[in-house]
Amino acid sequence: MRSRVIATVSLLPLLAALLGGCTVEPKRDEPLRLMVPTPAGGGYDVTARTIALALEESGLTDEAEVFNLTGSAGTTALTRLVHESGNDRLLMQMGLGLVGSALTGEASRSVDEATPLVRLIEEPEAVVVPRGSPYRTFDELVAAWRGDAARLRAGVGSHVGGPDHQALVLIAETVGLSPTDISFGRYDGGGELLAAVLSRKVDFALTGSAEYRHAIAAGQLRVLAVTGPARVPGIDAPTLREAGHDLEVVNWRGLLAPPDLTPRQRADLLTLLDRLRATPQWRHALRSNGWTDAYLSGDAFAHFLTTENARVGTLLTRLGLTA
Repeated sequence: MRSRVIATVSLLPLLAALLGGCTVEPKRDEPLRLMVPTPAGGGYDVTARTIALALEESGLTDEAEVFNLTGSAGTTALTRLVHESGNDRLLMQMGLGLVGSALTGEASRSVDEATPLVRLIEEPEAVVVPRGSPYRTFDELVAAWRGDAARLRAGVGSHVGGPDHQALVLIAETVGLSPTDISFGRYDGGGELLAAVLSRKVDFALTGSAEYRHAIAAGQLRVLAVTGPARVPGIDAPTLREAGHDLEVVNWRGLLAPPDLTPRQRADLLTLLDRLRATPQWRHALRSNGWTDAYLSGDAFAHFLTTENARVGTLLTRLGLTA
């Protein structure tokens, strides 16, 4: 058994759904498909492919496909999902970043039009600098940042309003800087951001704590602080609170399904994901990727998503980023 990686996406089913607006009737022998709204190699992509592999290796599905449908900071895929009404063979990888994208005016559809399934994992952000950086501690970085916020350039691997950017803005405010005064560059995913850090195009970066674990272990990057409630195993860096700053920022990822599933379809998908969480394959994936189990299922996840939508909306409105 193996996961099939789809490099391109046929536009015919999407055009049919967009033009017809009708419910998609999936064939029961179709494989489960996981749609990733971001380019290959990023956090969403790695998570979706890990899910597909664990589903197959555990015997919970015979076949799981993963494909990338990018565009408009992930909201192109959200539009596709909403137009696949009733299709229980299509899931979408999502998380805090998509919540931000859908609120910044780039989406024609909103997250609450889909069917919430589960929140899977949490991951704190990390403040990283390249090897050889003059900043050895978070306090040293903050002192330099306060001294000349416009000169020190930060890097984020998410879109504006995404988790890296949210963390950067909240940290800036916490240390006494105005978000309008800071300088930052936005890079399309982890690969571009890592290149910017290593080539010194940015002085420091905000990124998922697990995303660069190999570069951290190899000594290419130094972590000055992590943004979660506790230290991250394998990373020698304090939390923001340990560094004297009362802030906690945690990224998360989960799964959505199209709207208008029957109660039976929704229950079957939730049962499948409950069983996935209990497999040794998924537990191994959590450990090897440095992810924290943050499982919320069904109505509990729907309530969390509503709360998160409101929280992020308030933040982005305050920053002048909402439509």
